[in-house]
Parts: sequence; C-alpha cells; structure tokens
Amino acid sequence: MARHAIDLEADIQPVTDFRANASSMLDQVKATQRPLILTRRGRGAAVLLDIGAYQALMDELETLRDVQLAMADVAAGRVRDHADVRERLLAKLDAP
Repeated sequence: MARHAIDLEADIQPVTDFRANASSMLDQVKATQRPLILTRRGRGAAVLLDIGAYQALMDELETLRDVQLAMADVAAGRVRDHADVRERLLAKLDAP
C-alpha cells in the first residue's frame, strides 16, 4: 500500500463537518489516496479510507499473519524436507 503523508489541515476534520460535506470528503479521500481522520470533541473518532487502500491493508495484514504462522511452525519444528514433499506429491500424481 502506497503511503502518503497526512495533510494535518485537510485530512483531520470534525465529524460535524463530515456530515455536512460527506460527498466532497469522500471525493477527497479517493483523489488523494490519504485517509481522513474524523474527530469528535477534538479527539480522534474514526479513520475513513478509500476502499482500495482498505483492501490493500487487509491483504497485507493477511500476508503478515501467514508469515507469522509459518515462522511459528518453523520454530516448533513443524517442517518437511523439500525433497520428501516432492517425492510424496509425485507418488500421488502417479497413483491411479
């Protein structure tokens, strides 16, 4: 996912402004590819992301989880030798 610096003036907006200008703010998120941080009473309340950016973030998270699980398997010794796996697969392919 490409990272764009947050524009502190344009990318942090009160929820009340978002309610009044939702369409233009959605257009801004799409055009800039930057998240929009919504505040309530001066505190962060939510982050609005472009759907593509959200999907990329979820894909990256899934990949990192898979890597973490694989590393845990290696650390626990739950691995198989490449030659052994290849041999087993070829045997299955040759079986009627």
